Amino acid sequence: MPKGLAETLLAGEEVFSGRLLKVHRDRVRLPDGGEAVREYIRHPGAVAIVALLDDGRVVLERQFRYPLARDFIEIPAGKLEPGEAHLETARRELLEETGYVAADWRRLGLVHNAIGYSDEGIELWLARGLEQRGQKLEAGEFLEVFSLPLAEARAMVRDGRITDVKTIAGLLWPL
Repeated sequence: MPKGLAETLLAGEEVFSGRLLKVHRDRVRLPDGGEAVREYIRHPGAVAIVALLDDGRVVLERQFRYPLARDFIEIPAGKLEPGEAHLETARRELLEETGYVAADWRRLGLVHNAIGYSDEGIELWLARGLEQRGQKLEAGEFLEVFSLPLAEARAMVRDGRITDVKTIAGLLWPL
């Protein structure tokens, strides 16, 4: 980190601990010697999968997202379980949500989707050689799986029909 930009923790507390998120409030020393309060969310991390069918179509999901009270089009994704490797999470989530297993996996990269208020990192994976085995949704999980030509999905990013950041990053990543 460049000298002079770091903030130093003076004191901190967890103000909320839920099933998924933990909210923290820290008091920090600023580079100029002043103090400030930082509130942020701790997240266990996640994966997102660009799943390409042999004919070039990409597997997508339509899912209702409560905080914004509407459906979103997304690539398959899910959070890490304690002790679970990123690739294992990607394999598990792809099967659970879409019913597909993949013969070929390649890590694409890492995105931090909300750096101003969360430490969440989402590892992006490319899955190819897909075979349908049957969806295994968790209790309380509802989504619609469909596929589109990759070019059409990328056009949906450009015209604003896809706005989810992990999906945008995954679809526009050089594959």
